[in-house]
Amino acid sequence: MIAALQAPLVGIVLIWAARFKLFSRHAEASARRSALTRLVGENRALPAYRLLGGAELLIGAALILPPVLRLEGVAATTLTVGFLGYLIYAKRAAPDASCGCLSAATAPVAGRSIARSALLVPASLLAAWSATGWWTELTARPVAGAGLLMAELALVVMLSPELDHRWLLPLRQLWVNVTHPLRGGSGVPLLRSVQQLQQSRVFRRVGNLISSDVREHWDEDEWRMICYSARYQGRPATAVFAVPLRAYEPDSVRVALVDDRAGATLVTL
Repeated sequence: MIAALQAPLVGIVLIWAARFKLFSRHAEASARRSALTRLVGENRALPAYRLLGGAELLIGAALILPPVLRLEGVAATTLTVGFLGYLIYAKRAAPDASCGCLSAATAPVAGRSIARSALLVPASLLAAWSATGWWTELTARPVAGAGLLMAELALVVMLSPELDHRWLLPLRQLWVNVTHPLRGGSGVPLLRSVQQLQQSRVFRRVGNLISSDVREHWDEDEWRMICYSARYQGRPATAVFAVPLRAYEPDSVRVALVDDRAGATLVTL
C-alpha cells in the first residue's frame, strides 16, 4: 500500500509544479530569477522552464491515471533525481536565486527545498517498484491509505518555502492573536504601561539618563516592573520602574537606579 500510494503523491506534486510553470503569468519572471539563467543562459531560461513544466505534467498525469507502468516510476525517479541535483547546484552556484518550483513567491533555495526534493526521490523509486494501482490499495484500505497520503502531502507543503504564505504565515498570525505576546500575564498591554510611565513625573526627572528602549518587564502583584538601560554619573546602570498595573496613576510610578557592576541601588524616587 505504501509503495502504491507514492504514485499519486509524486503525481500531485509534479502537476502542481507544472501548473505554475506552464500557465502562470508570473512564470517568465520566476524563470529569470531562478538558477536556470546561470545553467542554460538568460535567453534559454524560459524555454527550459516551460519544457520542464511539460515533462512534469506528462509524468504527473501518467502516475495518477491508469494503467500502471513501471516506466512511469522510472521517469519520475529520473526527474526527481534531476531536481535534487539542480537544487544542490543552485544553492552553491546561485545562492540568491529563487527556486521557482511551485509558485511565484521569491524563496531562495534552502535546506527545506532540498529536503523536499530528496523526499520525492525514494517516493518515485517506490512508485516504480509497485505493480499495483494506487486506486486498488486506496479502495482496499481507505482510512489508512487516505491518512498516509494526506500526511505525506502535508510534509511536502511544510518543506516548501514557496507555500509558507498559504499556511505558515496565517498560522503565525493566529498564534499572535491568541497569545498577545506584547501583553504580560495580567492581560494588560505593555504599551499601556509604557504610556503611563512616560507621563509620570518620575520619568521626566530621570528620562535624560535612559539609553535604551524597554529591556525587559514582568508583573509583581499590582505592579508592572519595566527595565531600561541608563547611565548615572558615568556608571552603567539599570532603571527599574514600578508602574501601577491595573490603575492609571502616573504619580504613583517609582524608579530605582541599580549599578550594573556592583548591583547596588544608586537612587530611588
